[in-house]
Amino acid sequence: MDIFENRGSTLPVWFMRQAGRYHSHYQGIKKNSDFMTMCKNPELACEVTLGPIQDFGFNAAILFSDLLFPLEQLGMGLSYHSGPPTLEWHLQSVDDIKKLKVVKPGKEFYAFQGEACKLLRERLPKDVTLLGFVGAPFTLYTYAVEGSHAGNLVSAKQGLYDGRFEAFTKILLPEVLEEMVVQATNGAQAVCLFDTAAGELCAADYKELIVPKITELLANFKAKCPNTKVIYYSKHTQAGHLKALDMKNIDVIGVDWRCDLVEVQKLLPPHVFVQGNLDPAWLHLPEELMLKKAAIYYDDLRARGLNFNRWIGGLGHGVLIQTPENNVRKLVKLIQSQKIG
Repeated sequence: MDIFENRGSTLPVWFMRQAGRYHSHYQGIKKNSDFMTMCKNPELACEVTLGPIQDFGFNAAILFSDLLFPLEQLGMGLSYHSGPPTLEWHLQSVDDIKKLKVVKPGKEFYAFQGEACKLLRERLPKDVTLLGFVGAPFTLYTYAVEGSHAGNLVSAKQGLYDGRFEAFTKILLPEVLEEMVVQATNGAQAVCLFDTAAGELCAADYKELIVPKITELLANFKAKCPNTKVIYYSKHTQAGHLKALDMKNIDVIGVDWRCDLVEVQKLLPPHVFVQGNLDPAWLHLPEELMLKKAAIYYDDLRARGLNFNRWIGGLGHGVLIQTPENNVRKLVKLIQSQKIG
């Protein structure tokens, strides 16, 4: 079933990072706050999340939060004081696993997300879907090891074979599960699992080592929240990665602009929708050129047989900083004008 129950005859759309630094509404709130407070204060998180719905008319609102909070819950000292997220220490050896310690019960620790979801469900129009989100196991692991999900990730990849990944995910997965459940039981109709580091792995390692963790997590989540949809997004992945996934408990696959939506859709079971996948950099083009390129792109998808009834419009990753707001506004309207019947 579609995550947009009232899809109608036009294409629904939402963007990753649609509530973010490019948006004047966000900047207005941030002048009097900081990132951690904006995430952990339910009223502020709700207000930031609502901004792009009210301004741009997206069909879904995604909870304003951050995917790294499970690392704080495990005692790794998450901070945003310097701008980008930093940790007090990293998993450099198997012995470092012993330093991990759950701070408090997950239901209590992630309560700020649950409260924000409650507020959002009360204040959002009924026809706007509320999305929660969490970090996928491998992506959270790369942050724990490297402090980032970019670069060669040599230490993180070594840790797949020296015991760090296995030991870390044994502690991590119950935390991510609890975070998902808190969001879902407080109003999120779908939860996104963001795996921005997945494409740094070859398909063989991804299939052997990562997919079992994703499968375990999602099976446990669906057992607790069977009516909540799951969106799995991975960056830099290719057909081999997607073929390796167990999609039984996945409802939407999100892909970046390197993937061909028509070819991806052919790989998906009938119950799975595809989302994406314009290059976010296109929104920095002059408005007329951006709209022309997007229109040509959508016409091509239609001509090559993409099933618009199983597609959710979006970008291949998040909205970039300094993106012109009016380009977002115009692109959303163009996407929503695409007929799917």
